[in-house]
Amino acid sequence: MPQTHPALAVGSLLLFNLLGALLIFTWLSPDLLFWTEIDDAVFFTTNGWLTEENGAWVWLVAVTNARLFDVASLLVLLGIYLWALSRDPVREQRLLRWGGIGVTMLLVAVFMAQGVRMAIDYSHPSPTVVYQEVNLITEMVDFSTKDSSGSSFPGDHGVNLFLFAAFMWRFAGLKVMLVSLVAAVVLSAPRILSGAHWFSDVYFGAVAINLIIAPWFLLTPVGPAMARGLTAGMARVQALLPVR
Repeated sequence: MPQTHPALAVGSLLLFNLLGALLIFTWLSPDLLFWTEIDDAVFFTTNGWLTEENGAWVWLVAVTNARLFDVASLLVLLGIYLWALSRDPVREQRLLRWGGIGVTMLLVAVFMAQGVRMAIDYSHPSPTVVYQEVNLITEMVDFSTKDSSGSSFPGDHGVNLFLFAAFMWRFAGLKVMLVSLVAAVVLSAPRILSGAHWFSDVYFGAVAINLIIAPWFLLTPVGPAMARGLTAGMARVQALLPVR
């Protein structure tokens, strides 16, 4: 949502919360096996691709699940963030303003992470832990990578990636948001492809959390007020610094 939209958008807030509630219903309803069926289908299909005959694919999945790839992911997000900054038509205090937006995003991410840990007393292991006799990339490459997790729900990467896309929508507009959303899908895919996460860890857990929580910051005055306050604080600190 671009900056020109109203600070309080009750209709949109309720709509996103309703979509989040519907996702939760599809997960909790004992009559629906929707997510279980998708999880199994995605895992067994993608795990079947991890074979000795598909050496290049195995190497790609392993590399994108290595710790160093997290740095590359951050650089991608930084590039989008700087692009959004450069598109801001209001030049005055642009760097400080986007500094405030960035810090606000980090604070909301921390709040969401801690809030989810306290509110959701549920987790589950990754499919590579649940199922036996599966293909593990850690056994196929000679460098450190990730293909399992004892607690894979919700997908932390996915939560933060979709939150980033939401912030870009609110403060940079639809075009930057769409690019951010593509980046979120691409950058969250490696964990699913390696079996370190279920499909639903990202596309139920991470999406539902953002649909429920993010609108209360981005579709109310709370998020913009936090960003403005942080920008003002940084401007005061800058004014105290000696001029070169």
